Amino acid sequence: MYNHRFNRILIANRGEIALRIARTCKELGIHTVAVYSTPDRSAPHVRYCDEAYEIGPAPSRESYLRQEAIVDLARQTNSDAIHPGYGFLAENAAFADMCAENGICFIGPPPSAIRSMGDKTAARKMMEAAGVPVVPGTVEPVATADEAATIAAEIGYPVLLKAAAGGGGKGMRVVRSESELEKALASAQSEAQSAFGDRRVFLEKLIEKPRHIEFQILADAHGNIIHLFERECSIQRRHQKVIEEAPSPIMTEALRKRMGKAAVEAARSCGYVNAGTVEFLVDRDLNYYFMEMNTRLQVEHPVTEWITGLDLVAEQIRIAEGESLTITQDDLLIRGHAIESRIYAEDPANDFLPDSGTLLRHRPPEGPFVRVDAGVEEGGMVEIHYDPMISKLTAWGRTRIEAINRMDRALSAYAIDGVRNTIPFCQFVMRNAAYRKGDMSTHFIEQHFEPSELPQLDDSEFAAGSIAAALSTRINSNHREHDAGEPTHASPGWKNRKEFR
Repeated sequence: MYNHRFNRILIANRGEIALRIARTCKELGIHTVAVYSTPDRSAPHVRYCDEAYEIGPAPSRESYLRQEAIVDLARQTNSDAIHPGYGFLAENAAFADMCAENGICFIGPPPSAIRSMGDKTAARKMMEAAGVPVVPGTVEPVATADEAATIAAEIGYPVLLKAAAGGGGKGMRVVRSESELEKALASAQSEAQSAFGDRRVFLEKLIEKPRHIEFQILADAHGNIIHLFERECSIQRRHQKVIEEAPSPIMTEALRKRMGKAAVEAARSCGYVNAGTVEFLVDRDLNYYFMEMNTRLQVEHPVTEWITGLDLVAEQIRIAEGESLTITQDDLLIRGHAIESRIYAEDPANDFLPDSGTLLRHRPPEGPFVRVDAGVEEGGMVEIHYDPMISKLTAWGRTRIEAINRMDRALSAYAIDGVRNTIPFCQFVMRNAAYRKGDMSTHFIEQHFEPSELPQLDDSEFAAGSIAAALSTRINSNHREHDAGEPTHASPGWKNRKEFR
């Protein structure tokens, strides 16, 4: 083991990803600094880290998005680097610039790569120049309905309007005929302006019933780039993933080789360094098209860690410290199959609407080859201000069916009370015949999911379970305080908690 250049890392995030980064830092012997908003004062990541500082109230713009405050705190705590996790400032080129200007390493790609891949029109041009397949459509954003109609007629309906500056389904509209185009374009431009402060929209051919397949890449500062195979991410709600797996059930060795090469070339074309993900759409004939590149660690990175045996956060840190990759493409093997279920505080029976509140009971499953990454614990709050994720549940098996069965077992053992959640939906997917055969697309929910098929609790049963869990939590909490004299979760980070304004 080599001596790390970083002695102290500030983690500019919250929840499960902050805790996950901190765990790897502890294994590497690196001191950790946490930041937290007022409602996160007692959060697990705050107590786990060596130091913790309050940076503002609940709204993200007043806490986790305070770029200058976070950089100032990194300087005051003598942090060598900042790990942004995902979300918040992870893909903010201006923040990466600010870190560099203050002599702090940003654990992520160069700002130029973030900018190139953050602008979908610029990324499309770059991919075309690199020979990476792209969906037929515009390289420049469309400005008028007449211009859009001319292009749509050339490539054929249906088409997709997409915001140039964003993702997550914002500024996205499906258009199936010319009569719909003018209204859809105005709507997409308005939403893009509201969501991203940028009204540019481009147009591309809609791939019907596509699969969403992405490749994890690692690139060092010495020109070495490898991919860590693919992840299948087709099961989504509101264009956001709910279940992912690795490898993809449709992948052949020949297709993996071609797509992996395209992913590497995509990274090379923008001078990429660190961990990133190249996302593709794959049609029914196994034609693949570049969609976008996420210039950060992905939420679903654990499934890649299961099948490769690599710690991606550790790899990120080593790359940021200037180390060369210690593995080559030929060193990598796929070992078994892994699946991730995102456990959100959402009601799948009610269009997946968020359901924030107190997590009165949280009893994660246990057993061989099961992993739970949780950012909130029993008695904690699922806040309305942030993403409603409770945890990421992953399971590994020697085969895909073994992994599915193990995930189903783990989901059945997962006990949550206080908020409605996606466990029943994830169970539905694991037991669905089409999913078990590997037959899926990004339209899986609309094609296969019927909320009436979920096990239903009426409101009185839900309330009774919540009350019972609350009483149990209070009794257990009283026992712990009586026995220990202080919370059993006390840690150095807890004792060194401070305010930073």
